[in-house]
Amino acid sequence: MGASLTSVTVYHSASPEQTRALGEAVGRLAGTGDVIALIGELGTGKTLFVGGLACGLGVDPATYVSSPTFTIMHRYRGRLPLYHIDLYRIETPEAFAGLGLDEYLQGDGVAAIEWAEHGWGMLPKEMLTFRLRHTGSDTRAIEIVPVGDRYVRLVRELMCDVPLA
Repeated sequence: MGASLTSVTVYHSASPEQTRALGEAVGRLAGTGDVIALIGELGTGKTLFVGGLACGLGVDPATYVSSPTFTIMHRYRGRLPLYHIDLYRIETPEAFAGLGLDEYLQGDGVAAIEWAEHGWGMLPKEMLTFRLRHTGSDTRAIEIVPVGDRYVRLVRELMCDVPLA
């Protein structure tokens, strides 16, 4: 089947712990080749979300998940490899293409991409996008946008695990 798009689902996070818990729930459901795009201003919780995702993927809880802004990518070992990619410093499609990230996108693990909007047009058409937005000092509205049948199913399963509003 071709790419399908459902309406945007919004999760309201009341705390950093809830944002991390959402990431963890996604990690428990994630499968080989999944691409998770994260969009949001500085401080909205993208890296915190990825920390939860790592936990859900079975990465050692003692592992500190940090933003790979200057190294572009960190790899974490869990039940599936987690490729944590940060495109903050990438300014052009040519710069993205020169990174050689193709093997990590839809590869043998899960790719979580912070500042994914810097890679639009170069990322897979089908992916799961989380748009994080400040609604208060600790609260966030997180829009969840699945593109592709795999991600539509994942969000349906997620809605059974995590109360989404």
